[in-house]
Amino acid sequence: MRKILSVILILILTSGCNGNSPSQKGADTMTEQKQSTRTATFAGGCFWCVQSDFKKAPGVIQVVSGYTGGSGENPTYENYSRTGHVEAVQIAYDPERISYEELLDVFWRHIDPTDGGGQFVDRGPHYRSVIFYHDEHQRKAAEKSKQDLDQSGKFARPVATEILPATRFYEAETYHQDYDIKNPLHYQRYRSGSGRDRLREKVWGKESATVPSGSDRAYVKPDEATMKKILTPLQYQVTQREATEPPFRNEYWDNKREGIYVDVVSGEPLFSSRDKYDSGTGWPSFTRPLEPVNIVERDDDRLLTRRTEVRSRHGDSHLGHVFPDGPGPTGLRYCMNSAALRFIPREDLAKEGYGKYARMFCEN
Repeated sequence: MRKILSVILILILTSGCNGNSPSQKGADTMTEQKQSTRTATFAGGCFWCVQSDFKKAPGVIQVVSGYTGGSGENPTYENYSRTGHVEAVQIAYDPERISYEELLDVFWRHIDPTDGGGQFVDRGPHYRSVIFYHDEHQRKAAEKSKQDLDQSGKFARPVATEILPATRFYEAETYHQDYDIKNPLHYQRYRSGSGRDRLREKVWGKESATVPSGSDRAYVKPDEATMKKILTPLQYQVTQREATEPPFRNEYWDNKREGIYVDVVSGEPLFSSRDKYDSGTGWPSFTRPLEPVNIVERDDDRLLTRRTEVRSRHGDSHLGHVFPDGPGPTGLRYCMNSAALRFIPREDLAKEGYGKYARMFCEN
């Protein structure tokens, strides 16, 4: 019996579908995460938004909304402002995939660091921006990052974000966790009206992306002449001129093969067949991105109703739109144009340079 168990163990450890798979949720994976995880704490105004922004960063394992920096115990949403606490998020991250310095970059790109009286439409000291450091390395990194931002000329006013030692963090009520997923309509209305994303685009422009970490390859947008050679007329019109292809008469709306979808312009990974579903619209639809860091969402007011446009990070290709009417677990529908995508079948992933995604199709 021991010999049989040993053989089974060897097969599991040497298989391409082993416990190190990115989405494996077994006890071994959780133990491994705990051993390599570090903690960071940031306050940047409404914790719904800050949590949503950090969840998209590669190497971030978990983001929790809560309250910290005040006096007294067990603050609640009803009283935290009176006890001196601020809305904050606590982040568990893998330092081998994303550094603390890169987390600071994500933080600066999603707040107004010059506003000492709150953040955007949320006013008061309980909404102010704070970096709570957990050790000496974080303190020094935060101070240097703040100084560099102050001297960068990005903002006309001085950086007002405080840097304070971390104190006890209290997890917020359950309904505040992952609010962007649980209540997408209300969240999107709030976020759009807050001005947070408009400031980010104004100050950072194309630099407003969540900072990628440990990327395996560079994804770039070709020049105009090259794009006109490599793209079909429809692909060019969709990705570069925001056109929309016909429903039910496009390449991938009913594609059921296993694999991933990449930007037809830059090649950056965007979606997986594991998250694809039949929305009945006639366009390929997904519940979530494969790599959130490669997705940019922008307000689209070109029609009578406001929509959220989806573009690729590196290729800046128009992909489609995202709507809050999808199935679980996200409740979202990423409605994409086939002409903006290139499908790479499971069996070709390694050959095409996307071998790290092959494991996900080995899971039971």
